[in-house]
Amino acid sequence: MSVQEDIQVTSAVCIPGEELAVEFSRSSGPGGQHVNKVETRVTLCFNIETSSVLTPEQKTMIREALSSRINKDGILRVSCEESRSQSVNRELARDRFRDLLKSAIAVRKKRVATKATRASQRKRLDNKRRRGDVKKGRGGNWQGE
Repeated sequence: MSVQEDIQVTSAVCIPGEELAVEFSRSSGPGGQHVNKVETRVTLCFNIETSSVLTPEQKTMIREALSSRINKDGILRVSCEESRSQSVNRELARDRFRDLLKSAIAVRKKRVATKATRASQRKRLDNKRRRGDVKKGRGGNWQGE
């Protein structure tokens, strides 16, 4: 069964509903008769390898960031069974999927190396010297009685 609604991940990336598959199954946990009869767990499946909207660079970034969530066939599976309602679980799974992809394809800023200030260097060396003096004072000429 496929999801009809597209998922807007970023302003540039929109996953079409045709590329998503939704599976429903029985949820675990308490719930009595209702949970034993109704399939409320929602699993959203997305094949990264065959996606037409993702660039090769984005696919690589997703594979690296979400390697523990992607199976050997390149399918990303997102499950949700928090609610007793299938529709609520579907929305939660879609939100989770959107957040996962957004964080995976976000371009990380390079860290700019900064130089320690002269005052911080002086403070560090003063503390180091003081600590050394304390340790030097510990040694003593102890005479056994």
